[in-house]
Parts: sequence; structure tokens; C-alpha cells
Amino acid sequence: MDRPQYEPLQIEVDAARPEPQGFMLTGQGPDHIEYQLDLRFEMPLDPRTRTVLGELLSHSDLTISRRAPDGGGLVQALRQRRNRAPQQ
Repeated sequence: MDRPQYEPLQIEVDAARPEPQGFMLTGQGPDHIEYQLDLRFEMPLDPRTRTVLGELLSHSDLTISRRAPDGGGLVQALRQRRNRAPQQ
């Protein structure tokens, strides 16, 4: 069985905004779209830890991988349909 291919999407974090349970990271990807990542912790953070984490996260990059779109089947079906069309 073939494993699905994943495409990495690297996002440079522009800001790490503190939230009650963690941080909201925002940044722009190579596709010039803005992304947000809500990072939550299951434990309370003391002010010093929150400050240090916020500083570290605001100077970081994220790499999120997603499955490659399966457009191959659609493209192939459209090409076959085009090839079957009557030629004039």
C-alpha cells in the first residue's frame, strides 16, 4: 500500500500572542497567506515561563506538512474526456 505524500509548508512566526491556556502564533507562509496556530498547554504557566516561551516562539519557524492534493485523478479524467470529444 502506498503511503500518502505530504507537502511541507514552512511558516515564519511573526507574533506569539499570549492566550489564557497558551499562545496564538501567527505568520505568513510562502504562499503569502497568513496562518494561525493555537498552541494550548494542559498545565498553568507561571509569568516567567510564559515570557520565556513567548520570546522563543516569536523567533521560530513552523513546518506543517499536509497531504498532497489528489488532483491527479481529476486531471486524468478531464484529459480523457477532451480526447474523446469529436474533432472538427
